[in-house]
This record gives sequence, C-alpha cells and structure tokens, in this order.
Amino acid sequence: MASKQFEKFDWHTLGDITLGRSNLGQSMPVIVYRLMQYTVIAELRSRYGEDEANDIIRSAGFRAGVAFAQNVLEPTNDFSTYIANLQLKLKELSIGILRIEKADLDKLDIVLTVSEDLDCSGLPVTDDTVCVYDEGFIGGIFYDFTGKIFNVREIDCWATGDRTCRFVAKVDEA
Repeated sequence: MASKQFEKFDWHTLGDITLGRSNLGQSMPVIVYRLMQYTVIAELRSRYGEDEANDIIRSAGFRAGVAFAQNVLEPTNDFSTYIANLQLKLKELSIGILRIEKADLDKLDIVLTVSEDLDCSGLPVTDDTVCVYDEGFIGGIFYDFTGKIFNVREIDCWATGDRTCRFVAKVDEA
C-alpha cells in the first residue's frame, strides 16, 4: 500500500536531507540517480507504452520544475536575472550547464542548451533523444516565471551523438 504522503507532491516531502544524511551528505554519484530514473522509465514504458509513459515522465518533470523554481530560485520579473539565477543553481546542484541560444520574449520562443546534463551526458549513441523528464522540468520552470504553458521538446541530445542537449521552448497555443 502506497504512503499517503506521496500521493500529492509537496517540496517538504523531500525531507531534511542534512538531518537524515549527517554522514553521507547531499552528494551521490550520477549513476545512482540514473539507475533509479531509467528503471522507472523502463517500467512505465513496459506497462503503458512509450507515448503514455513519456507523457507521465514529462508531467513529473513539469511538477518538479515548478517546485524547483518556487523553492530554489529567487523571485524576479526580469528574465535575464531569472536565467542567471537558474544557470547558477543548475550548476551548483550539478544538474547541468545552461545556455540560452535564443530568446524572443515577445513570442515566448526560447532555444536553450544544457551541457553535462544529469540525465544523458555520457550515454551511448542510440539516435533517440532521451531527456523527456527535462522537457517537463524546463517547461515547469518557464511556467513558474511566465504563468504560461510551454511546449518544450529536445532536438539534440548526447544520445543522438551531440555533446549538448538542445531544447526548443514555445508557448503552447492550444
């Protein structure tokens, strides 16, 4: 039976890591994170198929992106300040190195890269983009800043042979 604590996500369900891991601390090898992530993804895909699983993974990433933005980033109405803070936090937390390639703020059309991405950097080349969770995560972060839903899709990935992940983020017109 699943714990009621995890039925609805809240930042506080992450707990007090400093208290709980007084000897081991907050760091862990990326391979441990990927082991958890990729086994959950494999299980979701085997049960629900790739499209439905990707929707679930992307939605979880969105939820995490909103929570991350609300609990880790400094509130601001200035896009450049927001992105600078996001870049700093992503690097400090070893999630990845963010770079904005294009940002049309009038159309809310953004192209960005994440290098040394937590989810895929170093994976074997499979010719498939794999950062579905990141698509949702980025969408959640931009939603928190703008209040608008973004359609975020990865167009380049380490797993496609590129050495950085590139995402296109556009406001969802639907």
